Amino acid sequence: MRNLLVLAAAIVVVAAGAPLRAHHAFAAEFDGAKPVTITGTVTKMDWINPHAWLYIDVKGPDGKVVGWMVEGGAPNALLRRGWNRRSVPAGTVVTVQGFRAKDGSARASGGAVTLPDGTKLFIGASPDAPEGK
Repeated sequence: MRNLLVLAAAIVVVAAGAPLRAHHAFAAEFDGAKPVTITGTVTKMDWINPHAWLYIDVKGPDGKVVGWMVEGGAPNALLRRGWNRRSVPAGTVVTVQGFRAKDGSARASGGAVTLPDGTKLFIGASPDAPEGK
């Protein structure tokens, strides 16, 4: 019986650590020296832990549409900042200020999200991101 309890405890410890590996510091993936402002149409928003993701289609100067992924805070943090699951339905045009991924991909750590009516919501994912976005 004791061995079963030890095994169960070990499984709980390992399972609890799994989500922590997915979490990262801002500087690990994003460049605070590369602010970006993108305007596009929301395709979806994933309310998942440890970070919510906002997906938007952005039309470039050449007319080509690029799908961007904007990392946000944890769903609970977003709810406390005024977000809800209906804040940005698919089809909504938004402007996002944030910081570009270090690898140059179409990903950003989000900051301010401006809605069509001018309302600004902070989607920020990381407390160690540079201020002002």
